[in-house]
Amino acid sequence: MKKRSFSGIQPTGNIHIGNYLGAIKYWVAMQENYDNIFCIVDLHAITVPQDPQVLKAKTRELAGLLLASGIDQRRSILFVQSHVHEHAELAWILNCIIPMGWMQRMTQFKEKSAKQKQLVSVGLFDYPALMAADILLYRTEVVPVGEDQKQHVELTRDTAQRFNSLYGETFVLPEPLIPEIGARIMGLDDPTKKMSKSENAPNHAINLLDPPDVIRGKVMRATTDSLKEIRFDENRPGINNLLTIYQAFTGESRETIEARFAGKGYSDLKKSLAEVVIEGLRPVQERYRSLTADPAGIDAILEDGANRARPIARKMLGEVKARMGLG
Repeated sequence: MKKRSFSGIQPTGNIHIGNYLGAIKYWVAMQENYDNIFCIVDLHAITVPQDPQVLKAKTRELAGLLLASGIDQRRSILFVQSHVHEHAELAWILNCIIPMGWMQRMTQFKEKSAKQKQLVSVGLFDYPALMAADILLYRTEVVPVGEDQKQHVELTRDTAQRFNSLYGETFVLPEPLIPEIGARIMGLDDPTKKMSKSENAPNHAINLLDPPDVIRGKVMRATTDSLKEIRFDENRPGINNLLTIYQAFTGESRETIEARFAGKGYSDLKKSLAEVVIEGLRPVQERYRSLTADPAGIDAILEDGANRARPIARKMLGEVKARMGLG
């Protein structure tokens, strides 16, 4: 039996190469060895204000990009979170057993709430409980995440253990699964900060649907440093980030990449990197255009995914409610 994996991604902003290299590409490869459930987490998206029409369009766009990237609905389940109401119902139940102190330690809430101040929603504070529900509903064993989400998986484990100790063995304790290469792609304009969908600076990220000329322009403007040697070095975040992107797209070793650019300048690296990215994204963009020519086809895939996910979620929720004396 393959281990079950659960992955979620929000349908907000523009999907960029950080999402692709750090998560989506990894998810596609996981389909060989894991029983995968992929969820477009629109309920998480509304923890901050969203334009309803844009959210709807972005949900379909994201589904198209996931399918174009290689998520195969015949081997995996792909669905929209709000189409399976058990997610929200289990989240409320978990709210009632998670101590406030656990939530207050979540670093992502501290970072995001600092920007929103008094406008921050209860939903944003409660985000980890919903994420725990997403994971625990499907008896998930592994959760592919970046380092910044590892704390949420740890809270999910703590929540599962607490529930099991109170009501008997019910939940599987999931493990975080962190890719070794490309898990943390940094911004082109500020390589000290992770590439983010919420960042609006024009040269911050390369989006999956960017045309070739836009990609070339963004790469050529990417921040580097005043040194000359081209090599992997975490103390040189700009050049290290460009080389990490190059390695993630090509799959080549660090030694091979460094040898290729020995004695060359940053302009040579940037020109080569731009073409590597363009060619790496070309098949994704072509498949995306083909898929989105038939929006009803994407909607049918998402409906089928929800129909496959719902019985699994319903069974787990029923067990939880029975143990707690609900219903």
